[in-house]
Amino acid sequence: MVGWLVVGGWWVTGTQLSALIHVLRLMLKFLLWCILFVLCWPLALLALFVYPIVWLLVLPLRIVGIAVDGVLGLLRGIFMLPARVLSGPRAL
Repeated sequence: MVGWLVVGGWWVTGTQLSALIHVLRLMLKFLLWCILFVLCWPLALLALFVYPIVWLLVLPLRIVGIAVDGVLGLLRGIFMLPARVLSGPRAL
């Protein structure tokens, strides 16, 4: 069974595992926020309102990062093309 993992006695694919990890991270963030809310509710409410604003401010930097990654990938492909052509076909 290629591409399958055993998690807690269940067979799951890589996609299911990544979805499970995403849900667990979300639950952990919510649990930590609830603990912060109990310990210091003004700070928790401030974090709840400030997070979307910070996300909007950082969004252009993420877009620039994606563009720079694409340009560097293109340059790497152009630079490595002669070596890939000269190496010949890959063995199966």
